[in-house]
Amino acid sequence: MQDRRAFTEGKGRNILVYGVSRGLGAAIFKKLPTAQDTIYGVARSAPSFVNEAKSNHWIKADLSMPENSLKNVLEHIGDKVIDLLIYNVGIWEEKAFSDEYDFESVSALEIQQMITTNITALILHIQGLLPNLRLSKNAKIILIGSTWALPNHKGKEVVFSASKFALKGVAESLREIVREDKIGVSVLNLGYLATEYDIDVPVEEVLKMSEYSLIPLQDVLSAITFIAGTSNASCVKEIIMPAMMD
Repeated sequence: MQDRRAFTEGKGRNILVYGVSRGLGAAIFKKLPTAQDTIYGVARSAPSFVNEAKSNHWIKADLSMPENSLKNVLEHIGDKVIDLLIYNVGIWEEKAFSDEYDFESVSALEIQQMITTNITALILHIQGLLPNLRLSKNAKIILIGSTWALPNHKGKEVVFSASKFALKGVAESLREIVREDKIGVSVLNLGYLATEYDIDVPVEEVLKMSEYSLIPLQDVLSAITFIAGTSNASCVKEIIMPAMMD
């Protein structure tokens, strides 16, 4: 174990990111790693920007099938150290965030799929990767939440909100489990993101085109970089980041 714990000293980090096919996950995959880091991206299909270089890996996994997807991830990761795990997964109702949303018309199948993907997969994957995280000298777990997990958020999306409140519950108890390992567990509760704009689009352009109504992905990357850069003597429990105009 001592040899594995020394793996990251002066050799960069091993980063595991879920949901890298598009949006925030893709931005994290592209921009977060340094030249010394190795990053693993989890998605159902191979993103176009993954080149399977030595420091750049795609892991095929469908989180709607939690046990099978966990098996795929563990087979790929093996006994490697994981220094930073970012869980960026969350599906919502088909007509969520629109005037057409109607809770009573949401089917039982859609509810079950959301609970399986957003909650069951989260718990199983975190549970399965704890041995890899414990090998790091300064491991961090960052769970991407939502302002729909805050009291009085005024959103109508019942199942999505329930799953994000559940994510916060996972974080609360998980901290107590990994406290003795000095593993930090953080939740980023995010508002509306400017996911339609690629991470390479300058912030000034995103602000102008979105009329300041959406959070640039660069802002979220700044928050993640801050959390990942803290020592294991502290724990950033939660960051709440709504869009200014939310």
